[in-house]
Formats: sequence, structure tokens, C-alpha cells
Amino acid sequence: MTTGARRRMGVEERRQQLIGVALELFSRRSPDEVSIDEIASAAGISRPLVYHYFPGKLSLYEAALKRAAEDLAARFAEPQDGPLGARLLRVMGRFFDFVDEHGPGFSALMRGGPAVPAGGTCSMSTASATCALIDSVRQAAYDQILSHLGVPDPPARLELVVRTWISLAESTALIWLDGRRVPRAELQTQLVQDFAALLAVSAAHDEEMGTLLRRTLADEPADGPFRELAARLATLVPRGFQADTP
Repeated sequence: MTTGARRRMGVEERRQQLIGVALELFSRRSPDEVSIDEIASAAGISRPLVYHYFPGKLSLYEAALKRAAEDLAARFAEPQDGPLGARLLRVMGRFFDFVDEHGPGFSALMRGGPAVPAGGTCSMSTASATCALIDSVRQAAYDQILSHLGVPDPPARLELVVRTWISLAESTALIWLDGRRVPRAELQTQLVQDFAALLAVSAAHDEEMGTLLRRTLADEPADGPFRELAARLATLVPRGFQADTP
């Protein structure tokens, strides 16, 4: 209910309001398509007042991105209880919740919005603060996965597996947003199984990774995503098939 009189906001309260309004608009459309006038109108203030709190749209975009990055990073946090497959499924559920909620903004950011170049790679022409935020989300995801695996000092092959999987999750989400042609629940399960597949391929070349894989699968239930993948793959291998041995 309104009283007909606007409540005067403090400086930080107004800044947080503008960040929230901008994030909502950037979530629905590419940041390039959102104007300062729209942000001001949605916040119920004048255009000059927006500039009083933020020097321009890019600085407001970066502030909104910081809030979104903190939100996204937090979605990778998961209690270390139960089998790894189930934990990763919950993480992927929250990750795709974010993608659903911030589709256009997520897409613009990862594909090359006003602050990040195509492919998500930082360069001299890009706002370094924005690149740092994106990298912080990736690092938070990386650290969380390592903590679930119980490997604080990962070997090179494991680092490659985890960072490759994080990049795969980003790319998969972008492709999914363009038409959503694969059911979301199936895609979430597929990404969890992709992690197991990457781990298995690496384990085939390295005994240390093999030990990690066996330990990871030891507490996987019969209906878990990792065992489901193994069962599906078994049906695809011709009977009697054997890899040639030297």
C-alpha cells in the first residue's frame, strides 16, 4: 500500500535498489538493449539521479553483475553429505535455476556483452573488474568440486577435468537457452554424467586418477547418475567387444 509520499532512501539503500532494478532488466534482455532511462523509470527516479549514484550504465551493469556473480557462486555450495552424483545433481539444479532466471543477461555475458568478449576471455579492451567477477565464479565452482572430491592439492589431470567440466556446463547452458530443445532435467543429469565420463577417460590414462574414480564410485547407489551412465554404456558395447592390447 502506498501513502502518496515517497520515502527518502539513504545512499546505500538507493544504490542497492538501482542494482536490483538493473539486474531484473538485464535478466530479461541483453544489457545492450537496456537504457538508463528504463532503469530510472523502473526505479521511480529521474535519469540524472541514476548518474548521481553510478557514473554510467557500464558501472551499474558491473554492480548488477557482481550481485549476480555472488548469487551464482553461492549455488555451487553444497553440503558434503551423500554420494557425489546426487550432490552434483542438486548443484546443477540450482545452476539452471539461475540460467532460467537470468537467461538474456547470462547469455550476453558469456557470449560477449558490453563488458566481456565472446568466449568469456578477458582482454585489455574489457573491463577488468567484470572479468575478475566471472573468473571468481569459475574459481568458486572449481574449489567446491575439489572439496567434494577431497583433493585440496589436485594433480594436473584432475585440474584439467574439473575446469573442462565447468566450461562445458557454461557452454551447455548457452546452447540450451537458444531454443531449450532438450528437457532441462535431462540436461542436468547429462552434465553430471559428463563429469563422470571426463573423470573416467582421465583415469584410463593415469593410476592416481583411477584411484580417485574408484573412490568416487564406491558409495554411488544403484539408481545414482554415475551407475545409470555405466548401465546405459554397457548396452551400447557390442557383445564380445574388447579393446586391442599391445
